[in-house]
Amino acid sequence: MQLQQLAYFIAVADARHFTRAAELSHVSQPSLSQQIRALERELGAELFHRSRAGTALTDAGQALLPLARRILADADSARRAVAETVQLRRGRVRFGAPPSLCGSLVPEVLRAYRARHPGVDLHLTEGGSRHLVRDLEAGGLDLALVITPASPPAAPLAVTPLLHEDLVLVSAEPLPRARARITDLRGRDLVMFREGYDVRETTLAACRAAGFEPTYAVEGGEMDAVLAAVRAGLGPAVVPGMVAASSQLPTTPFAPPGLGRTIAVAHGRDLPLTHAASAFREALLAYLHEADRTDSLPPGTRLLPQDPAAGPGRTMGSVSDSASPQGDG
Repeated sequence: MQLQQLAYFIAVADARHFTRAAELSHVSQPSLSQQIRALERELGAELFHRSRAGTALTDAGQALLPLARRILADADSARRAVAETVQLRRGRVRFGAPPSLCGSLVPEVLRAYRARHPGVDLHLTEGGSRHLVRDLEAGGLDLALVITPASPPAAPLAVTPLLHEDLVLVSAEPLPRARARITDLRGRDLVMFREGYDVRETTLAACRAAGFEPTYAVEGGEMDAVLAAVRAGLGPAVVPGMVAASSQLPTTPFAPPGLGRTIAVAHGRDLPLTHAASAFREALLAYLHEADRTDSLPPGTRLLPQDPAAGPGRTMGSVSDSASPQGDG
């Protein structure tokens, strides 16, 4: 049973005449009649009473008519849905990002994308890079901003490094030094993120590399809780530069080589991005390049050079920033 046969059947049912139906369908009458007979053979029943006076539906034809109309309507809806998705008048993007980026960079990218494609649904997942990588592997996300290197994934992901971001020290009162050193944290009670924040792991690794184990005034907080604890004077905290810029807390950068992290966009390598997700990735890159051109990148970040010959990204685990430890938040 073919859609075109159903369309011819409906045309004859409406016109009640084969020749008139053929004219309206822009097909020869013999071709239309042949397709109707093929449909009747397929269904095993005559659909029309044919006579010189005209054409009338049989009982079988009357039973088929509403179903045929519904089938063609559904097929037309399917065509429109696909066309609208391809043309980005509708669709869905499942996007993930760490908490620090959800409060700084991500809202501007979402705003720019939404302005261009208001019919596309945006679903935002906030989480640490390790969790986002697992969601990408499982197909629960289309693409995500992650901090590299993250946990090596079970399946390869296409990863494109985008930004380097400085990690800085925030405190309730300005520190005496213009630039902090990791050793300045020795013996100072810190406000520390909960486990799962890669900023925590970066801070611990840097302290241990300097020969000491950090101590905490309080630990286990999310981003807002950590900043609130710092404001309350419980101690300083190492946070991403974008977070520090909006915190209104005294901020001290680290002396060279400093602490930093690489922000990358990642997606599954095995399955192609949907049209909506691909457009979102392009919007993200366009936003960053325009911000770099106009010197309006988020504070404490710099755009990393893109290698056109590298393609859409490299496999997760091969990306690293040899100049500084990595973190997430």
